[in-house]
Amino acid sequence: YEALLLDEERGRLFAGAQNHLLSLALDDISQRDRKIYWPAPVEWREECNGAGKDITAECMNFVKILHPYNRTHLYACGTGAFHPVCAFVEAG
Repeated sequence: YEALLLDEERGRLFAGAQNHLLSLALDDISQRDRKIYWPAPVEWREECNGAGKDITAECMNFVKILHPYNRTHLYACGTGAFHPVCAFVEAG
């Protein structure tokens, strides 16, 4: 994981991963993780592959930035298969 955000107010650790944003409970490791699936669109992956990149290793959306935005949302950015993309994500 390259992007980590500790949210003590909610008791969560947010982690950016390949094609996913994870929300982990700090106080109960047995609690099921919350996941948001956030892949790069197929067209972007195909374009990335056409540029000589490995479609299974490089042409993905790697979530690199997690930043608190307000009390309800995070600002997240990913590589988007070499088409950088950002979004506001509900943190609840």
